[in-house]
Amino acid sequence: MKRVAIYARVSTSDQTCDNQLHDLRDYCRARGWTDVREFIDTGISGTKERRPALDKLMVEVKARRIDVVVVAAFDRFGRSVRHLVEALDLFHHLGVEFISLREHVDTGSALGQAIFTIIAAIAQLERSLIVERVKAGLRRAKAEGKRLGRPRLRVDVRHLERIVEQGLPVREGAKQLGISPSSFLRLARQHCGSGNGSAAAMGGMA
Repeated sequence: MKRVAIYARVSTSDQTCDNQLHDLRDYCRARGWTDVREFIDTGISGTKERRPALDKLMVEVKARRIDVVVVAAFDRFGRSVRHLVEALDLFHHLGVEFISLREHVDTGSALGQAIFTIIAAIAQLERSLIVERVKAGLRRAKAEGKRLGRPRLRVDVRHLERIVEQGLPVREGAKQLGISPSSFLRLARQHCGSGNGSAAAMGGMA
């Protein structure tokens, strides 16, 4: 028995999902599907990043508790073309069928599998383009002499030395300098780890 999820959405609170739900329920009944769950977003713009019902649906999909997702149309489901491509790519990898009534798309059919192949290729192309843009940006920054990675921590060295000499606990010393304990230990070893008894003081702090 296939576990089916139907998803419906309208953009404003004065609209209703009844028409979508009527068609989606009829479709599921015609296929003989009885294990059907409904995920409905009302008054949610299609471009919004967070959609409560859609987010719950995707959690169920990733937990492999859904076998088929049925929607009235692409624009009821996807936030954008990119989001739709990424979602279909995920469905493909998890073995989840996707059906859109208006576009007559059923990825459980032979034609649908071809669509999945195209979607996967588009998703791979998008990932490759992102990687290439990142690499190009890094090359450009390096050529311009920009420092890459996290900015170097700047602390008052004399204040650091006084804290080390006082033998304060690591967490307390880090708090006084406004840095993390691990950063405090690293800086303390760099600046105070040799000579004039500082190393011994650090040993007591740790």
